[in-house]
Order: sequence, then C-alpha cells, then structure tokens
Amino acid sequence: MRKIHIIGTVGVPACYGGFETLVDNLLDDTRFDITVYCSSHTYKNSKITNYKNAKLVYVPLNANGIQSVAYDMYSMMYAILKKADVILVLGVSGCLFLPVIRRISNAKIITNIDGLEWRRDKWNSLAKSFLKKSEELAVKYSDIVISDNKAIADYVKSEYGCESNVIAYGGDHAVNSALTSIDKDYAFTVCRIEPENNIAMILKAFSMVRKKLIIVGNWNNSRYGMDLREEYKGYGNIHMLDPIYDTAKLAELRAFCSCYIHGHSAGGTNPSLVEMMHFGKSIICFDCSYNRETTEHRALYFESEVALSEIINSGEYFGDNKHMLDIARDKYTWGKIREQYYELFLI
Repeated sequence: MRKIHIIGTVGVPACYGGFETLVDNLLDDTRFDITVYCSSHTYKNSKITNYKNAKLVYVPLNANGIQSVAYDMYSMMYAILKKADVILVLGVSGCLFLPVIRRISNAKIITNIDGLEWRRDKWNSLAKSFLKKSEELAVKYSDIVISDNKAIADYVKSEYGCESNVIAYGGDHAVNSALTSIDKDYAFTVCRIEPENNIAMILKAFSMVRKKLIIVGNWNNSRYGMDLREEYKGYGNIHMLDPIYDTAKLAELRAFCSCYIHGHSAGGTNPSLVEMMHFGKSIICFDCSYNRETTEHRALYFESEVALSEIINSGEYFGDNKHMLDIARDKYTWGKIREQYYELFLI
C-alpha cells in the first residue's frame, strides 16, 4: 500500500479552510496508507491519532503565518524519515526546502500551488517576494504541479513553461436537504473580510439599492473589517453577521437567498463559490478570469459598485440558475476531485 503524506494544512477534522476540507474529503477511501500533519496549537484540546482512514501527526508549530515555513519543513523531514512514497504539499510556504528534499529522498512530490498567494494585497513587498520565490521552486522541484483553476494553469505555463494538472474543489458537502424555509428576498455573501474580496465595493453597492444583503464574515479580525462595519451599520438593508460555524445554518442562508454575491478577485477556484454553485442560485461574481473559469462564463459579473447596483436594480439576477448546478455536479463533487488526486498518487 502506497504511503501518502499530506502537509501544509492546519489539519483534520476540517475546522478551518479550503485545503483542510480538501484533505478531509481525500480520506474517504482505503486505497492508501495516508498520514496527515496537523498543528498541535490548533488541536491542543483534541489530539486524536487516527481520523477516517488516516494517521495524524502533530507538529508543535502554527500552520499559518511566519511559522508556516518551519511547519512545512518539519513535516517534510518527518515524511522522509517515515519513507513516504508520495508527499502532497498544499501551498508553497515551505517549498524553499524542496531542493534539499530532492537530494535526500526519492519520494514523489506533488504540490498544489494554491491561488498565486504572492499577489494578495494583504502581504507586504518582502512577503510577496518570498512567496513568489517559493512558488518558483515549487514548480521547478515538484514531480507534479496542481493548479485549482485553468487560469492558474495558464499562468504556470506562461510564467514557468510548465504544464500543471487542473484539479478544483468539491462543493457538494455544503448542501443540507433538511432545511426550513426562511425569507428569500435577500442577497447573500460569506467570506473573509479582506480588501481582495471587494467587501467595500459590495457594501457601497448595496447602500445604493433597497435590496437586503446578509454578509457573513470575520469583521472583528482587522481594522479594515471593523471600519467597514462602523461605516455601514446605519443601513437598514445591510446585515453584517459574525462568522457562522453551524453548517446547517449556513446551508439555510445559502439555500433560500435570491442571489449570491462573490467578490473574490485573487486566487484560483474559490471553495465558497463552488459550494454555492451546488445550490443552483443566481450568482453575481466580481469580473476576473478565475471566477469566469469557475462558472464557465454563465454567471453575472460586475467590476464596480455601480455595475453591481445596476444588476441588483435591474432584477437581472432574479430566479435560480440551473447552469450553476449543472456545472457543479459535473465538475465540483468530492468523488470526482478525490479520484483525480488518487490518479496522481498512482503515477
């Protein structure tokens, strides 16, 4: 049985983000001997040794922030000592270490480079330079590179002359059939409250219309979020909610909205978007190549608060969008995503 070691995430059971949900869903099979590296800081009160079909190894560091580099390096060295056949690296933080790994191990390196992390506005120039170099080394020293969106694959080809495998994310786990109907006359958004997600643009647009907006996010995690909440708290149609960790409640808000607003401008295939597509709702996306690729140009798109407000006022979004559901069922189910990863593990 091939030994697969997965590094670069906070860990499982998934309680954090897209990579963690990906790993959680990769474990629903018994074809491989899988080890997942988890942050002991995150799971300090619940350190289980096995989960689903995987062994869990705890790393005494944070998986994110400045410690992520050491976290990934520690995980890689442990994987080598355990004679991993395949090391699946999620993200590029620790990829400065890959040239060393190639010299001391025959393990196959598969790296999902994520969504061009170095371009994100939240990083300073030094961090961006570091992440760009890490991305370059990830592409150069990995046996297989994974892009989660065709637009990312096109970038990898033009920037590095390298072909990558396009594997997105599943979203079918987000749907809950046991739901109670609630008020449907609202637009819905759920995301991290960061500038690159165009939160200010979305709020400005809804301050110009009467349509109700429910927007869920981590408002209190940054000055940016707190300032926006203060600025728009007086608008009766705008409801800014704190993070919702109850998946049933989140599914309810998604299932009964009249449209979904997706403001992400960075990264590749966004997990929250593919999750929403499984609800078959009208989706209004910020106009960028990643979002157009994910929705196959079948959503509605905006590039400014004026454009978004005009879509809302026109009622063009009204009604469900069966195209979104068809695309999601064809491309973004965990069964299909899992098989795509497993095929690479066996090469």
